[in-house]
Amino acid sequence: MPSSHSPPPPCHWFSRLASALDPRSAPRLALLFLGAILARGRRTVTSWIRAAGLSREYRPCYTTVAAAGRKADLIAARLAHETVKPLVAGATRMTFALDDTPTERYGRRVQGAGVHHNPTPGPAGSPFVYGHVWVVLGLLACHPAWGVVALPLLARLYVREKNLPGIPPKHRPAFRTKLELGVELMRWAKCWLGMLGKPLWLVADGAYATAPFLKPMRALAVTVVSRLRKDANLRTVPAARPGTRGRPRIYGEQRIDLAKRGGQKRGWVTTTFTLYGKPTAKRYKTFVATWRPAGGAIRVVLVDEPTGWVAFFCTEPTATVADILGCVANRFALETTFRDCKDIVGAGQQQVRRPRASVGAFHVCLWTFAMTEAWAWERGQGELAGHRSSSPWDDGARRPSHADKRRAWRRELLAEQINTVLRPGLTEAEMRDAAECLLNLAA
Repeated sequence: MPSSHSPPPPCHWFSRLASALDPRSAPRLALLFLGAILARGRRTVTSWIRAAGLSREYRPCYTTVAAAGRKADLIAARLAHETVKPLVAGATRMTFALDDTPTERYGRRVQGAGVHHNPTPGPAGSPFVYGHVWVVLGLLACHPAWGVVALPLLARLYVREKNLPGIPPKHRPAFRTKLELGVELMRWAKCWLGMLGKPLWLVADGAYATAPFLKPMRALAVTVVSRLRKDANLRTVPAARPGTRGRPRIYGEQRIDLAKRGGQKRGWVTTTFTLYGKPTAKRYKTFVATWRPAGGAIRVVLVDEPTGWVAFFCTEPTATVADILGCVANRFALETTFRDCKDIVGAGQQQVRRPRASVGAFHVCLWTFAMTEAWAWERGQGELAGHRSSSPWDDGARRPSHADKRRAWRRELLAEQINTVLRPGLTEAEMRDAAECLLNLAA
């Protein structure tokens, strides 16, 4: 039963992001952001609605979630400028991470769902998962104490071409590959964040190291760091030919065999880099080559690992080895974000069917994750992990997890709600309603 007292005023970020929608839906989306933070248990849209005190208008709430999916690009732009941009103000460049991740769904009536490769099989070892696949763009921000954190900004729903006929024509999106969706996301980032005047770097999975993705990135002046196939058809850098007419050559005539370069015992150098927040010694060799999928010269780095050598590349030939290996290591922060968004925020649990509603619900999870990290950015260890005093078995000195930050923000929001209702002249009925609301959130 919904409470009759008025909910607390939403955070300024909630109202700012929600203002991208129609004025009739904006207040509802702001309260749904609040409900997504306060919800307990399984994080369905109905749990958001109950936590926000919107049970009497639950039907318009589902329409609002779909509207958020339709306006995702504009809302994400406001998130980037209002919430995320101050966290990277001191950085010399803006580094993005791009990858795709599945969310499990159940039921054949869920539109756009299908069978996809499972990147994290777990103990069951199932190589496939049924659900949605999302191509997610995150901004990497470095915290002085916590290290690199991936702040998810925008995502695209990938639907296999064979699954499109299962979506009604009215709601059916056009088919686009993951590479095309990745290019769309970077064009959005170039449009909304390129105006800051900082170089844009992107670190992506090796699956995106192909010509359909790399050549548009070169046209956008985005530097890409990724993994390089061991059988890549590399060429030497063409020698300068002064006095000759015509356009200078882009690719050299001699082929570079990565297997031979990796197998040679000479040329390896050992240097200590700061990776994953600690000094790490790496044995590597590097050189400049030309590669047709990248559209020109690239910097190649071979790293000698215990399981064998691996190759990475950067489309900026003047990049240092420290920059390249640092970006490769920082990409893991996006994998951690995927895990926290699913396990803690509840991405994929929303129980909606249509593509627009699925997109809106997934983005609400991503945006609340980013806003939680931004809220906790300037707060101290004691404020975020104060609850550990009741858990002596826990390590009080470890850095706060996303669950710690979310719990601390929930406590602050609930404290604001309590202060709102504890005002002079409070009637007994209002007190009962407030107590019932808080008990429902606690239980």
